[in-house]
Amino acid sequence: MKLDTKLTILTSVFTGGLIAANMLGSKLTTLFGVAVSVGIFALPLTFLITDAVGEVLGRKKSMSIVYSAFIAQVLVLLLMVVAIKMPPASRYQINNEFVTVFQTSIRMTVASLIAYLVSQLHDVWAFDMWKKKLNGKYLWLRNNASTFVSQAIDTLLFMFIAFYGISDKFTVSFILQLSVTYWLFKIAFAAMDTPFVYLLVLWLRKSTKQEIALEKKLNKEAR
Repeated sequence: MKLDTKLTILTSVFTGGLIAANMLGSKLTTLFGVAVSVGIFALPLTFLITDAVGEVLGRKKSMSIVYSAFIAQVLVLLLMVVAIKMPPASRYQINNEFVTVFQTSIRMTVASLIAYLVSQLHDVWAFDMWKKKLNGKYLWLRNNASTFVSQAIDTLLFMFIAFYGISDKFTVSFILQLSVTYWLFKIAFAAMDTPFVYLLVLWLRKSTKQEIALEKKLNKEAR
């Protein structure tokens, strides 16, 4: 499989994970007795992909994925607003429920967009910084060090923008308490995905080596 094809697949998965986290994030489930958003399962996937791409192809390629997904999410947000404002057909009987669900999603999507962009920019920068400082060694450490801090940024920004002031319950202290709980779950998932970072890196490097070998062969034949 060509490298461009692999990048297209990873960009699609990255974008799908981001949109899924935002669209489904209003539903809560229970993990180990703690209520958490179902969107928590998708977000670690995004950091996994940018770290693997950054390891093999560099910071610029990671950023192109981040910006592509951001544009896609902005488009989803705009379409969501239009869908809410459009008058329902007479036979469409669940418009109130539709509006209730997606109006909640709009605030969460705006919060997620801001948190996503800031945290991903930090993650790509931090991963690249650690890569240079550690001379490309200790992938597991660089992956987790950049992701743990980025997840904290993402969680705090999202929680405060999405939930602060929606009711008397959502005070600063309550949101901080929630943020710590969510962050602990996120870094646990991030730690568990470390083997997959190595697998993705190997998968990408295989195509990179093949394309370099092919380019050398073509250059040799052209002489």
